[in-house]
Amino acid sequence: MKKSDLVLLGLMVILVFFKASTGLAEENILQINPVLQNMPDLNTGQLLGESILLAQADLTSEEEFDLDLLDEYENGVEDVQMVADPLYYFNYAMYSFNDFLYFYALKPIAQGYKIIAPSPLRNGVNNFFQNLLFPVRFINNIFQGKFVSASDEIGIFLANSTVGILGFNQFAQKHLDMKTSDEDLGQTLGSYAIGDGFYLVLPVLGPSTLRDVLGRVGDYFITPVTYVEPWELNMGISAYDKINRTSFRIGDYEALKDASLVPYVAIRNAYIQNRRSEIAK
Repeated sequence: MKKSDLVLLGLMVILVFFKASTGLAEENILQINPVLQNMPDLNTGQLLGESILLAQADLTSEEEFDLDLLDEYENGVEDVQMVADPLYYFNYAMYSFNDFLYFYALKPIAQGYKIIAPSPLRNGVNNFFQNLLFPVRFINNIFQGKFVSASDEIGIFLANSTVGILGFNQFAQKHLDMKTSDEDLGQTLGSYAIGDGFYLVLPVLGPSTLRDVLGRVGDYFITPVTYVEPWELNMGISAYDKINRTSFRIGDYEALKDASLVPYVAIRNAYIQNRRSEIAK
């Protein structure tokens, strides 16, 4: 490692400890220098150490991080107002578990499925499951006062379920120029100015917040697949949906990790910013 690189790393560590010792974490902004992302000699242990230091400095504060998050931010570094992460150690453990699950189970299965299942079939299956989520979208559009979107959802569901053959073909979107508005209870709560709460990583399900967890619970009870019996069939259907959706996005997660100095922080920021963008629509 070059001497200049060591100096930069040393300064970064000193700044983090200075923030923690002065108790001014909530008033400062921790900036990740994009130059550090190009250091060729950083090993895994160093990255993990920096990850822990950065996350500990953010346990109770709402700081802004400058991160390069895939193509969405290719025109500049984006500042993200963060939520609290008091369960960092639990969240990091779940992040590591999900990371392992993705690379050693979900991704290999999705890759094999993609090889044997032609694209039209996978698209049809994706459309079918999207059509099944009609109750979630309809009810949450109503809750948010988006009555035009709610009525459109009825028309889309009827057209796709009949002419579109149970939703396998998106007839309404292709031929009637109708657009689905993806709404869920987490967005509904956010539209009523209910805050994120704190950040939470769920096993298998991934990034979330306290508000979005409550939203997931509410949406669970209005999702048709929930009532499929026996439970083994229910779990099998949900797993197949997950594998099918993953087959379209192989490489996205890897790209985010490769583009980030601290993947855990980058994924957290990307999730929070995406959710806030969806609520603002």
